[in-house]
Amino acid sequence: MKMLDEATLAALFTDARSQNGWLPDPVSDEELRAAYDIAKWGPTSMNTQPMRLVFLRSEEGRERLKPALAPTNIDKVMTAPVVAIIAFDAEFFTLLPRVFPHNPNAASYFTGNPAVIQPTAFRNGSMQAAYYMLALRAVGLDVGPMSGFDPGKVDAEFFADSSWRTNLVCGIGHGDPNKVFGRSPRLEFGEVARII
Repeated sequence: MKMLDEATLAALFTDARSQNGWLPDPVSDEELRAAYDIAKWGPTSMNTQPMRLVFLRSEEGRERLKPALAPTNIDKVMTAPVVAIIAFDAEFFTLLPRVFPHNPNAASYFTGNPAVIQPTAFRNGSMQAAYYMLALRAVGLDVGPMSGFDPGKVDAEFFADSSWRTNLVCGIGHGDPNKVFGRSPRLEFGEVARII
């Protein structure tokens, strides 16, 4: 496999920015689906694929989310063309016979074992959330991930009768370049890595 070209790396990483405001340009269902069809190929342990998505496009949907938001995130959510509640399914393992056919008994490792279910769902769902945000960039959209919200309130409002649980909230659209913060420093390789 060859390294990606500079333009692609710039679109995904080096020039891409987390958005704080949005242009009024619409986001289509086809774009959301195209990004998922890219992101779904990202690896997860045992192919668990626990990420679940709820897209809020309507004013009504965003109003339901609003009481759970930190004040600094309200405008970002209310003005985004689409807001994704990126969740994980705590019952992901029920699909393992289908998605991990290499081991027909894989689900038994998780059944009745919340100490294994929770971190597996959260860890792999978080990886999938990152894949999805990069895939949204790959199809020409911008993202604004947020963790300033009350997940218990979001779960109560959107997932009360399901096994889905909130991981993060993410605005999706075309970012307003006038609302992007200055680029913050990144840690260097030597600060974060050890090779043993």
